[in-house]
Amino acid sequence: MRAPYGIGPLAPAVLAVRGAALLLALVALAHTSVRGLAEPGLALVFGLLVAAGELVRRGAAGEREPAPLAAAGALAYALLGDSAGRPTTHGALQVIAVVVVAQALAAVPRRARGRRTDADRAARRTLTVGFAAVCFQPLYASGQAERWFGDGPYFPLFPLTVLALTALCDAVLAALLARSAARAGGPGALPPYGSLLVDEVRALAGTGTGTAIGATGVVTALGVAVAGPWAPAVLCGPLLLTQVSARRYTAVRTTCGQTMASLARATEIAGYTPPGHARRVAALATAVGRELGLTGPRLTVLEHAALMHDIGQLSLLDPVAGGATARLPAAEQRRIALLGGAVVRRTGAGPEVAAVVEQQADPYREQPLAARIVRTVNAYDDLCGESVGGPLRALEQLRLGTGHDHQPQVVEALGRVLARGGLTQSGAG
Repeated sequence: MRAPYGIGPLAPAVLAVRGAALLLALVALAHTSVRGLAEPGLALVFGLLVAAGELVRRGAAGEREPAPLAAAGALAYALLGDSAGRPTTHGALQVIAVVVVAQALAAVPRRARGRRTDADRAARRTLTVGFAAVCFQPLYASGQAERWFGDGPYFPLFPLTVLALTALCDAVLAALLARSAARAGGPGALPPYGSLLVDEVRALAGTGTGTAIGATGVVTALGVAVAGPWAPAVLCGPLLLTQVSARRYTAVRTTCGQTMASLARATEIAGYTPPGHARRVAALATAVGRELGLTGPRLTVLEHAALMHDIGQLSLLDPVAGGATARLPAAEQRRIALLGGAVVRRTGAGPEVAAVVEQQADPYREQPLAARIVRTVNAYDDLCGESVGGPLRALEQLRLGTGHDHQPQVVEALGRVLARGGLTQSGAG
């Protein structure tokens, strides 16, 4: 089981994020309690919006954004200038204080129902919203934003610019927490921070929910500037539909993953592969993929393909000893791989996963990186299961096959991952 954030060698980085968020929250709460609430009606509206967004979510911790309504409401308050044509004076610290209080109040009923509160996600949102508010509010209050952008059709460029910078800030924090989580998950490979950051930025640009959150936050702030405090009730409605769609997508994705896990076990139950083979290959292939810089969707494709790489063996009349199809003729290996790919295509796993399974029997120079990793890790597990002399001997045989069967870089990455894990005998279980 993956350890929660804050446990493991990278705990200082996570503690730094939590500590910064806690310090910012305490300063904001102290400042607001001394100065009092400016525009308490607006503070109440946006506080309720953030709290309601947190309460209606049912997403599990670890999802990219399980509370889009809360995120959009917090961003809207941070980017709020005028209200019904009148300038506001709440400032950046009040924005942070209202968001922190709203998140804390929403956490109470969740904890009462026995549901875990994700402290890292709350810290990330506090810092992200604080960044947006600090970038927007002082420039708005001083009139500098109006001098730069004017008070006409170009003014929306100001909150949009702040939104882009805020998205980058959120990606930096998300990548840091993801790297810490990967390290806390075990002795496997630690993904490069740069790769995780690029993956987070790509996700922000390509995820419909993320785009909807940012757009709704900006439009809500501009709507309040014209229509007053009632604008959020109208403008945030479509985001609820986005949240429902995202929830359904998550359910479909979970079902697909369960289907693949069940199919992967079918070869073990039928006696075609050793017990636990697919699970071991998937876990080790994922670690090797991280070692080689794979993140995000590419890592998910690799994991799913590793789980399903042997499904084509169900077409054999008699099981191959130990499930090691490398002893079969090349044409038979190719046929099994193609049949496995055809099965994967019917599971809804996606054409990328099916392509990796279909290319398992190809020379490694003709394979994508994911297929090369699965091929090498699968061979390692088979060699360990054959008692060839332990992990070191299995790695030696893989290195001897780098001329045609295995890419040298993949074999060396496997060796580094195994060295960090103590060179345990993968095929033993």
